[in-house]
Amino acid sequence: MSEKKIHEDQKYIDGLLKNNSFIIQAIYDKFVPKVINYIKQNSGSIDQAQDVVQDTLITLYNQASQKKLQLTCPFDAYFFLLCKRKWLNELKKLSLKEVTINEEVLYKDDDAQELAFETSLFGEKQALFTEMFQKLGTACKELLTATFKIKSMEEVATSLGVTYAYARKKKSLCIGKLTELVQESPKFNQLNN
Repeated sequence: MSEKKIHEDQKYIDGLLKNNSFIIQAIYDKFVPKVINYIKQNSGSIDQAQDVVQDTLITLYNQASQKKLQLTCPFDAYFFLLCKRKWLNELKKLSLKEVTINEEVLYKDDDAQELAFETSLFGEKQALFTEMFQKLGTACKELLTATFKIKSMEEVATSLGVTYAYARKKKSLCIGKLTELVQESPKFNQLNN
């Protein structure tokens, strides 16, 4: 299978990653009005639409910084599909029985569909991780947070005032507990199927 070509709209992902105010404003000017209009037409408010946009931009930023997101389709299609998925998930949470979805504004771009699915899945996995991380004890949260920020375990141990051996052992136990919490969650099986 051949490598997919990076789309010229990668500039929006790169601009978001670099916190480029001109690119971010361009995203709001060019792409957000369509999302707001779609959500308003489908049982939502402007505030809810803005929340969906914010959540989507955060997910995009996180995926770009952590997974080196490479856009292979137009940003417009990709962004819209992500927002649409977030909105439909929000409607499911609110369990609105009577929901009318206007399908006229949907895209048939396969790359956009695939990328939107991957990013949506990434966001859901990240949310599950965060939710389970919050269930850990204070000592585990402090240790793991320190290891996320500081790469050297020696520095982590020093910063927490514990021995290197204790920090390594505790980190292993905390990661084991976090993995157990994630895998025991009903959401885990849903996300992996």
